[in-house]
Amino acid sequence: MGNRIIHRRLAAKIRQMLGKFPIVSLTGPRQSGKTTLLRNYFPEYQYYNLERIDHRNIISGDPLGFLRTSGEKIIFDEAQGYPELFSHIQVVSDERGTAGQYILSGSQSFLLNEKISQSLAGRVNIKQLFPFDILETGNYEETDYIHQIFRGFYPRIYNQETDPVDFYPSLIQTYIERDVRSLKNITNLDSFSRFLLLLAGRTGQIINLTSLANDAGISVNTVKSWLSILEAGFVIFLLQPYYRNFNKRIIKAPKLYFYDTGIACSLLRIHRAEDVRNHYLFGALFENLVISEILKIFHHSGAPVSLFFLRESNGREIDCIIEKGHNDLIAIEIKGGETYSSEYIKNINSFNRDLRLSNFKKAVVYTGIEKFEANEIKIIPWKNFLEYDELFMPGVID
Repeated sequence: MGNRIIHRRLAAKIRQMLGKFPIVSLTGPRQSGKTTLLRNYFPEYQYYNLERIDHRNIISGDPLGFLRTSGEKIIFDEAQGYPELFSHIQVVSDERGTAGQYILSGSQSFLLNEKISQSLAGRVNIKQLFPFDILETGNYEETDYIHQIFRGFYPRIYNQETDPVDFYPSLIQTYIERDVRSLKNITNLDSFSRFLLLLAGRTGQIINLTSLANDAGISVNTVKSWLSILEAGFVIFLLQPYYRNFNKRIIKAPKLYFYDTGIACSLLRIHRAEDVRNHYLFGALFENLVISEILKIFHHSGAPVSLFFLRESNGREIDCIIEKGHNDLIAIEIKGGETYSSEYIKNINSFNRDLRLSNFKKAVVYTGIEKFEANEIKIIPWKNFLEYDELFMPGVID
């Protein structure tokens, strides 16, 4: 599939929002394909990369004059690199009062969203682009879950057939050396690198800040700060617990996942796809794959998503809860076993009795090959997971 441009599902939603808002902001991880999407799908927009000195020099002498004379339809890529421009964009976009004037793109959501909230609040629709979701790769039925976990979904691996063993260490190093330095004044990047390795070993686990601080040799406040950096850079996300309708027995600390399993495998020093199945974290990596795919599919469809997990202090747990409404939930258990067991549905059945919801869809996603129903719970092989449109919001899978 070398050098083939893969269709990005979010492009249609961005086009729709440009018809309603004067400004659309697109954030996401480095090398997730933001620039490629914008330049391929919106060729009518002038393009400026604000990390390039020559592009900044064109604008910086008289930014207000530049905006007024350059016409509408401009893309400002890595827009957080020139924060002074935002107040001028506000002035000009308000003067014109038309939709679709500017697209702001950036890899550092914290910096970009901070500038938007200061100058452009109410004028911007914000979208997030992640590496390919599995619908976009188009071959999820042919590619086994082991290779999907190992390869991850970054465009370069698919478009240019780059080996994950070559790609991810470079991506991680670039992120640490560029984005981390710009977000926080971290003097010891080696400590931060070790912190990343510790997080990879906690994939799918509930975060214990004190334990993590002790293992990393840093303070709890530093752990909190570094976690926020990694969230802002779209490396990790923290899945929050669902505790509505429950009592104090519910665990209220979040669980840790990586946006891309390829990064997690690289940090875990997994160098071959064949080694994933026998790794001690295989179950957590498969769980990470399923949950990160659900998250990406919603985002790339332009649909809001609320994902949670649920665990009681006695260990009873549901891996993923999608909340569609106050009393409208989808519960998904994720199992890395190829042989179905009645144990797979025990927790969902138990919580179903506790919740007493009128609309509570239930599913188990596992690595086996048979699909069927057990006690009104869909048992879904991974390769058939995305066939089950009814588990998702209407219109999410198109």
